[in-house]
Amino acid sequence: MGNHRRSYTREFKLETVRVSQERGIAQTELAKELGIRSGLPYRWKRELQSDSEQAFPGNGSLKERDREMEQFRKQGTRLKAENAFLEKVSECFVKDGK
Repeated sequence: MGNHRRSYTREFKLETVRVSQERGIAQTELAKELGIRSGLPYRWKRELQSDSEQAFPGNGSLKERDREMEQFRKQGTRLKAENAFLEKVSECFVKDGK
């Protein structure tokens, strides 16, 4: 059997964290009841506490700060390519001028 990664909805994650807090049971016990890996409730709770507005953006979606970082990476790559081009062009002018 191949590795199949299960995905959970935002609502499921929020509900898991809520139930964990309301019932006051260990997250490992809750994970066992729900049939999920024991580390998931911990991670979801930590994610929710660190950034409740943008927690669990969904499959294929990026958090706003991650989207900005991706734009900066792309811009940096483009600027490096432009700089390399300009260096080559300036070398040609220097050679022609001698």
